[in-house]
Amino acid sequence: MSQDGAHGRYAGQALAGGRYQLRDLLGEGGMASVHLAYDAVLDRQVAIKTLHSELGREQAFRERFRREAQAVAKLTHTNIVSVFDTGEDDLAGLATPYIVMEYIEGRPLGSVLDEDVRQYGAMPADKALKVTADVLAALDISHEMGLVHRDIKPGNVMMTKRGVVKVMDFGIARAMQSGVTSMTQTGMVVGTPQYLSPEQALGRGVDARSDLYSVGIMLFQLVTGRLPFDADSPLAIAYAHVQEEPVAASSINRSLPPVMDALIARALKKNPNERFPTAEAMRDECLRVAASLQTAAPSIVPGAAPTQSGSGVGSAVFPPVGQATPAPPGPVQTPYQPGPYGPRTPAPAAYGYPQQGGYQTPPPAGYAPQAAQTPPPYTISPQTATQASGPGAGRNNKPVIIGSVAVSLVAVIGLVVALAMNNGSNDNKAQGGGSSASTSSSHRAGYRGPDTTRRIDKAKCTQPQESYDDASKVSLPDFRYKDITSVKACFQAAGWQYKIKKEDDNTWGDGTVLDQFPSATTDVDKKDPGTVELTVSSGNPPQ
Repeated sequence: MSQDGAHGRYAGQALAGGRYQLRDLLGEGGMASVHLAYDAVLDRQVAIKTLHSELGREQAFRERFRREAQAVAKLTHTNIVSVFDTGEDDLAGLATPYIVMEYIEGRPLGSVLDEDVRQYGAMPADKALKVTADVLAALDISHEMGLVHRDIKPGNVMMTKRGVVKVMDFGIARAMQSGVTSMTQTGMVVGTPQYLSPEQALGRGVDARSDLYSVGIMLFQLVTGRLPFDADSPLAIAYAHVQEEPVAASSINRSLPPVMDALIARALKKNPNERFPTAEAMRDECLRVAASLQTAAPSIVPGAAPTQSGSGVGSAVFPPVGQATPAPPGPVQTPYQPGPYGPRTPAPAAYGYPQQGGYQTPPPAGYAPQAAQTPPPYTISPQTATQASGPGAGRNNKPVIIGSVAVSLVAVIGLVVALAMNNGSNDNKAQGGGSSASTSSSHRAGYRGPDTTRRIDKAKCTQPQESYDDASKVSLPDFRYKDITSVKACFQAAGWQYKIKKEDDNTWGDGTVLDQFPSATTDVDKKDPGTVELTVSSGNPPQ
């Protein structure tokens, strides 16, 4: 029997001892199906997502899925689709994990955008900024709890009949990448190609700023009706995110002011350190720009479209005919593409989850250069420009898992990025419990003094959160954007080791931790996590 037929048969069945009665199938994809259901206990309609049987076979994955769903259920916000319940039950003779969610009567943002494109050519800028600000309000809450969505896109944002924005589908991505299921392999990337951040495309750890890149892609699409990067293959699109610069949105929509171009350009920086530091900071800027806009209908340049295509990736990673050909990329799978909670239209992919811990809210910053310089363009063979697809989501606009071989090929580019980002950095270091970092001998023009208000509690080190997977390990705290004095005290209290690398950056005050390695929430040995490298601001502007 086909997969569609098998999952379609769930309609009419019941879960949780008869409490939830499955009704219409709203949508489905490679990972899960979503049904409209009736909650007999509370007398209400709900949406229930059931994972497909190939995932439900593995007890370790079901346990991980349950834990992630419980974490997502703690998210409570007007702009977030609520999770009510989770469990597993027997469907068609197989143990099937499920999540019970709020049922949203409305349309996916992609459908709203399509309507605006037909009427205006793109979404009016003030409306796009308001929607984006609401999405960022939802992300601000999730990031504070350490939850990174990983798959922000119009298909994962709903608009209710009253115009309320609802972000959905937090959680499954980390469960997929946890390594407890045979469906995952080292180096695989879960996400939607057109909205992947460069670090996601390279298979690296992600944090809140990765979501902000995806929001930037979505905002570009809303105000232009087009995607900044699109191509015929997921690998080519991933390459474009890593190597190519997007065109200015105003080159497609002439009604957009320079301040809109600046906002989008900052969100789409290749280097995460140069993006907005938090969702709240980006939201504040969206609202500020929206307040400054003069009402104007979109003015789309006829035939205009971004020229970046990622087409050069073929000659960059595959040798010409006659040379040895590397193994083809691994299978491209669809983790989940069910429909939203309404008409049978494609809806969101898996629930994203965190690699990083929660984020304190820093003050909004301007568009000045930030912690590190943008990596220079790579030396790649010439590319052939092609037009992106039309107003819709694009030919490949669905969630995929890019096989480990494909990602390893793109990761070669990542090495170039890492070398470029580390080149010329100030390697003043201090190692051990309480040793001090070297400081600049003088303060240059633009120097920003210490901000000692951002402190970390010693308990974050002495009583760290235990690992989900291994009781002998703990989750490394998030030291970023904290004053180094409090961070040192935290390390000393736990008896941990650290070393410090100073970096010129006056976006944050002197002594503010900019980055850490290993990254926050990495599982480390409880007694000896090893030496943690901290990148600390000098307070001086970049040279």
